[in-house]
Amino acid sequence: MLGSRDLKDTIEITEATVECPVRGCPERVPRQRKVFRRLERFKCPRHHIYISPSTFEYKDELDNILWREPRDLELFMKVKSVKRESRIARDNSEDAVTWNVFMSLQKTKQLPRLLTVLTGSPCHECEVMYWGYSELEDGVWSSLQQARSEYEVRPRGGSEPDVIVRCDSALFFIEAKLASGNDTLLRSKDSAVRETYVTGGKGWYAQVFRSDFETVAIAEKKYELLRFWLLGSWIAASLGLEFYLVNLVLSEREKGIEQVFRPHIRENEHRRFLRATWEDIYHFIQDRQLSPDDRDRITTYFEEKTLGYDSQGRLQKAFSLQR
Repeated sequence: MLGSRDLKDTIEITEATVECPVRGCPERVPRQRKVFRRLERFKCPRHHIYISPSTFEYKDELDNILWREPRDLELFMKVKSVKRESRIARDNSEDAVTWNVFMSLQKTKQLPRLLTVLTGSPCHECEVMYWGYSELEDGVWSSLQQARSEYEVRPRGGSEPDVIVRCDSALFFIEAKLASGNDTLLRSKDSAVRETYVTGGKGWYAQVFRSDFETVAIAEKKYELLRFWLLGSWIAASLGLEFYLVNLVLSEREKGIEQVFRPHIRENEHRRFLRATWEDIYHFIQDRQLSPDDRDRITTYFEEKTLGYDSQGRLQKAFSLQR
């Protein structure tokens, strides 16, 4: 896995070519435009990465994975069997960072404590589900599938939370953002899509939202958060659990998301929306008693992680890690 120590601080981008971002590599490839393509002419022959002006992609997606023991890879492949879209091989992939960080928390048994710290709600033993895949059920979590069927016109292509954590007393939906933001729009023109969200679950929408669908999904552009708040709170209520929708973002981004989204939803002692940051997780890990190998693997990943290159060809570090 390539990190900031392995990559050039700046790359030269011309109208025709882009240089390989790996330090010391003189190779150049034709410049990609608009759509990223995995074609041989865009691949560095020395480092076997596909290159664009803004990012690169590994030939083998496993090169972007932090934990690669046989059991980890078995779970990874099972999750991929239900995940609809995957760009895990891409350097700036939100999915890759989500997988690497939460697998780290899961393997070191730190996830329950982190959730307790973030929410104040005690969390002990828990089941972790990536993009809806349940190990216990060996497929899409049945409760998520039921919610999709209740609220979404096309359940098989329905909402796909990045991470779901079910603890003994609470359900957590974690929506992770890295390079992207929370502004998302409803693209469908089918009126049934809107109607089903509002009327499904015996009108559950009115119990968990203060604002109407058009205000939240269209005017405020919070269609994705709307779906996760609606489906997650409904599942939690049906299971008798508290619900937390955690919007995980970079520390320098989405600073006002709680002030933007909260006025539109009905929170109470059983359901809450909150913002957390990747940097919060980094500092949490630093303060935990972990084995030196585990601590070094996780913290180095945070410290070396990059988000590609900006329009001037300058390398972008992913996280702001100053204490």
